[in-house]
Parts: sequence; structure tokens; C-alpha cells
Amino acid sequence: MKKWFLNLAATAAMALVALSNASAKDKTILFLSEDVPPSLNYDGPNASSPPTQMGIVNLMEPLVYYATKEVNSEGAVILDVNKFEGRLAESWSHDKANNKWTFKLRKGVKGCNGATFDADDVIYTFQRAKTVSGKAPVGWFLSNVASIAGFTPAVFGKEAKNIEAKKLKDSEVRKIDQYTVEFTQSGPNKLFLPVLTIFALYIYDKELMEANATEADPWAHDYTNNKNVPSFGPYCLSRWEKDKEFVVKANPDYYRGKADIDRVIMKKVPEGVQRLAILRSGQAQLVEHLTPKEFDALKKVKNVKVISVPGNATSYIHMNWKQKPWDNITLRKAIAYAMPYEKIINDVYFGDGKKYNGVMPSFYPGYHQWSGEYKTDIAKAKSLLAEAGFPGGKGLEAFPDQMMLTYSTEKENILGPMATVIQTELKKIGIPVVLNPIPQTQFSDRELVKKDLPFAIIDHSKPIGVEAGYAIQLLYVSREKGGLSNYSLYSNAEVDDLFLNKAKTNPNDAERNDVMAKIQEILMQEVVIAPVIETNMQWAMSKKLQGVGWHPEQALRWHDLKLTD
Repeated sequence: MKKWFLNLAATAAMALVALSNASAKDKTILFLSEDVPPSLNYDGPNASSPPTQMGIVNLMEPLVYYATKEVNSEGAVILDVNKFEGRLAESWSHDKANNKWTFKLRKGVKGCNGATFDADDVIYTFQRAKTVSGKAPVGWFLSNVASIAGFTPAVFGKEAKNIEAKKLKDSEVRKIDQYTVEFTQSGPNKLFLPVLTIFALYIYDKELMEANATEADPWAHDYTNNKNVPSFGPYCLSRWEKDKEFVVKANPDYYRGKADIDRVIMKKVPEGVQRLAILRSGQAQLVEHLTPKEFDALKKVKNVKVISVPGNATSYIHMNWKQKPWDNITLRKAIAYAMPYEKIINDVYFGDGKKYNGVMPSFYPGYHQWSGEYKTDIAKAKSLLAEAGFPGGKGLEAFPDQMMLTYSTEKENILGPMATVIQTELKKIGIPVVLNPIPQTQFSDRELVKKDLPFAIIDHSKPIGVEAGYAIQLLYVSREKGGLSNYSLYSNAEVDDLFLNKAKTNPNDAERNDVMAKIQEILMQEVVIAPVIETNMQWAMSKKLQGVGWHPEQALRWHDLKLTD
């Protein structure tokens, strides 16, 4: 207890020092999270890390984004995911007959280093994506999902044909003039605009990226991994100390108007109880990723408010298809029927969620309600376990590594209780689960790059493109067919054929949705994942702060925040 108190006091003292260093005229907020960005490279192994995404979306800028639907009575920003507005692109037109999109770019936009945005920055961004030079080429994947011409698997490999395929051609993305660019699609695809809203196609400042490139690293991956990510966004990086804090200052030249908050200090405070205590003391203005119990307790605290909005947050159990015994569908079904859904919803999340019964968030256009349901049925789970060849769990002791249920250490306050409940219930039917919390950076590397996690709780695999087709290609199409975040290495030729040949570029919405419904039936029947819970997004903050809101990657936009006196 004494050690905990000393750690809390030290953290609070650092918070006070950070705030006292701000100018008296500046509006500064202290934002506490369980981690700060480990990287700012959206084509790197930490691209799936929520703090990485948080940093990117506040320093960079997209061509287009979702329009704001409303600011609700609690001051939360609500998006209209069916309507797009121009950001770096001022306007656009679509030539359906020739599958071409022409974007008129915004003039007079300046980045943090004073460079002026133009078509060269767009061309640079998509050329970098096409090189697939990063360890996790998310930019290429998104371009492929959107059917941008030339972004095919032909770019992978070291032969002359692969090297040639990596070059961006005018027939794919073309600079017409300084403020006009043209994209050509390989076929009709309604995911084009949704994909452009995603963080891994935000636009780089070519000038500063090239200034920090080297012969060994021509696309500045080391720079974006460790130093900065230059763009044209609302904030500029001021200080970045990995594992400690991430400090930004408002871009005075931001084309949408300078942010109300002059400086944001994002500080790593791993323990939720410490984040809660610092917020209650008034030293911090914004906190995320507390437990539902902690959020509930804060609702009664003076000068603190809790905002909860629906979003795409889900949690599920990952089982690696390429590692025995998880290639056994019957065993996977046993896990799904043994899962203590109601205990997790009520005892871990305190009712702040609902049972997840699909392979993507239930509000996504194209979502299909599965005809069956995995619900807690211990007798059926035991029967399936025996049918799978492991009666009472006998034989599973031969797979000790595969029985290790892995989750992120930084999310211990939320996922730890969930993991413990799952371990307890699975042990009752003979499954020898061992808990294995590991650091987020290691988790991300094993999940997104190595793809060798055998058994894990995944709570951040939100499909950022708000559409069923995006979720299917991202998570469930075979890796070799473009399933970049197919963490479990699931591969089904029928699913690949249905999506890639009958749904992806099908201009008939009704036909497309029928095909995607069939795909979702297959995925659920094969237990591609064991879905557990859909939850709301929650934040706790000073009552003087407004403007939080859900975004598809679940990262707050600091430019939306307003701090009243």
C-alpha cells in the first residue's frame, strides 16, 4: 500500500510540474492513458496500437472525413458515417463509367514546418504505401481494399516484376496539376471514400519526410517510428518520450482554425486506479480506459463527468488457425459454448455492453445477424470437447504454449478481470488456461507482424472502415489474398471467392449484401473468432471539458475539445 501511495504521489507531482510549465495564457490539458504512442509509423508493427493511432490522427490530416452529425446534450461529437466532408481535399467528382475520382485540393494549407500542401504530398503518400517498405504495410492494404489500380499483391517479392509493380503510375494515382489529383480504381467499389478516412492513408508532408530519409531507409520509417510524423494536422509534436509522455502544441496555421486547446500533455499512467485518483484531484482533465466499475464510481464525483457513447468497441477470443490444437473447429466451438458471457457483461463490465454475436460491430452497414448463437452451455461445451478428442481436457496438456491466454499488460485493469473469469470457467471443463499478460509493443508485434499469438483476448481489432466489406477483407480474407489483419491466419477458399469475386466490386447493393451475409454465416459457423462483448466508449473528464466523441479507430480528436473557464 505504501509503495502504491508513493507511486501515485510521484505521478501527481509530475503532472503538476507539467502543467505549471505551461504559459498562463495557454489552455493546457493533461490527458492520462495507459500508454503513449510507441511509434508514429502507420506502416510499422505498432500500427495496431491505439496510442500510435491517437498520435497519428492528431498530427496528420486526411483527404476526406466523416461529417459531424451533431454535438449531443453532453457535449459529445456524433459522426454521420454515411456522409463525407472534404479535409485536405476541397471537393471531388466521380466518373463511374471509367472508375475515376478527381480531387480538387485545398490551397494555402501549411504544415508544422511551414511547408505548403499540394499534389506532390498526395503522390508521395501513395507511392510510399505502394513500396510496402514498412513491416506492416497498412497503407498498401487500404489502397487494395479501395480497389485503387495497381495496389495488388504483385508488389510483394524481390523479382524484377515485383520491383516494377511497386512504382506508382499515372494510370493509378496521377497529379493533374499542383492542386488536382486523379485516382483510378480497378473496378467499382463503395469502400473508396470510407478508406480515405482511415489513419493509414493520412497525408505526409513530403518535404520533411524526404529530408529525414536515408539511403538505408528511403521512406523514413525510422524517423516516423522514433522522431515525428510530419503532416498538415491540427497539432505539432513538441516532446515525445516513449513510455512516459507525448506532448503536442496547436498548429497556429491549421486550415480549419487553431485548436481551442493550446497544448495537450498525454501521459502514461498504467494503473487505472492512479489515473482515477489524479483526475479526482483535479490535476488531470481527461482520462480513458478505466474499468466500468471505476467509471461508475466517478459519476458521483463533483466536477467530474463521464461520457458514454456507442461505438465499435468489441472484445473476442482469438485462436490461431495455424497452431494445433486451435485448427480443430470442434474445439473452437467448445470454447465458444464455455464462454461465460453474462458473467463478463455483468461482473466485469457492470452491464456496460451487450453480447457480441457476429464478426463485426452490429451497427455496420452490411452486418448480418447470424442465424445461430453461441451462448453459455457447459454441458454442450463438455460434449464438444470430448468430440474434439480432448475428453475433460485430457490431451491439452501437450500444448502448454497454446493454452496461454495472452493480453496486453497495459490493459490489465480491464482485460485482467476478464481473463481471470475466462480462465476460471474454462478450467471447470478441463481446459488448462494460463494467463499471459505481455507489454503492448510485444503484443502488437506478435499480433500484426509475426502473427504467432496462439490464444489471446483481442479488444482493439475494430474495423476502422465502417462497412461490412471492409471488416471482411481486413480480418477474414486469407492473408495471401490481402487480409492484412487476419491475425488468426484463417484461410477459406470459399470465403475468399465469395468476397473478392462476388462482393467486393459488385455495384448491386442487394446482391452484395446477400453475399456478405453468406460469408458471415460461414465465419460464425467455423468460429473464426469467439465473439464476447460489444461495449460503449467511455471517458471521464473535467466538467469544463467538451468535445469528446467516438471515431472509428477510437482515438479522440483533440481539435474538437473545448475548455471553458
